[in-house]
Amino acid sequence: MELKKVEKISKALADPNRLQILKSLHKKQACLYCSDINELIDLTQPSISHHLKQLTEAELIIAEKEGRNVKYTMNNKMIDQYVSFLLALKV
Repeated sequence: MELKKVEKISKALADPNRLQILKSLHKKQACLYCSDINELIDLTQPSISHHLKQLTEAELIIAEKEGRNVKYTMNNKMIDQYVSFLLALKV
């Protein structure tokens, strides 16, 4: 995994709201829509959209357009790669 990618993921994970979004996605073990996340997290819709964009750009979640809505799912492959990178740092 490239260091730039690790940096981008680390920055995305540094925000507690983004961690909460990831935790919500994990709990549902499926997909969530922005409106679902809005009900789970006490943030304005623009703030949630901003955090979802950061997570999507870090490739931690996958955004799929469905008509006027966008559904978000966890990108387990990228999370596994990130965890593997961190584990490789252990002495």
